[in-house]
Amino acid sequence: MSEYLINLVEDEENLSEVLKAYLEQEGWQVDVFHDGDQARAAIERKQKPHLWILDIMLPGTDGYQLLKAIKEKEDTPVIFISARDQDLDRVLGLEMGSDDYLAKPFLPQELIIRAKKLLNRVYGVPTTDTKKIELNQYLIDPVGRIITDQEANHDDAIDLTTKEMDLILLLTAEIGKAFSREKIIEHVWGENYFGSERAVDDVVRRVRKKMPRIHLETLYGYGYRVLSS
Repeated sequence: MSEYLINLVEDEENLSEVLKAYLEQEGWQVDVFHDGDQARAAIERKQKPHLWILDIMLPGTDGYQLLKAIKEKEDTPVIFISARDQDLDRVLGLEMGSDDYLAKPFLPQELIIRAKKLLNRVYGVPTTDTKKIELNQYLIDPVGRIITDQEANHDDAIDLTTKEMDLILLLTAEIGKAFSREKIIEHVWGENYFGSERAVDDVVRRVRKKMPRIHLETLYGYGYRVLSS
């Protein structure tokens, strides 16, 4: 997929025009919002974006409130941008669920690089093998990012968040291979993740609850792996 929909929330009109132009050069569709209230209303739209790029300081609803509202509704990736206290904003944003952070001023090309890496990580195929995987009566489609329960005798996909899906696609791409928590964080949260490794354990716990027949083994002191039976 390359025709992504990006929601850009930036109140500086000159900057938003420049960023929009750079994003559109990648073939992406860009919707721009100049205040937080407009952006908040867009969260309720039927068509969901593939990525939010949020300034923190906004008229009306601020970036933190927007991030909270987005993550309550969906697990769309978010890049925070801010000219305020860089360390504080970075930590608070990542703790609240943002996927990356850029401090102003920055080059538009840097935003493009960050956005590409994040979009590829979330929506790209995690393996060159695009075949569907059958495992303990789960049918895993890495291209469509859909997992169905064949034992349940219906075609409804299992409701997984983006990070849950990323985790299971990573672990099932190479059945039996052990992945460290550090490697899982790099793949699921990205290289710029700043937080506790416990986040991995929380996602594993949720996956086990939603996919109880998956043999997701804990390697104490190291990480996790999925076994074939």
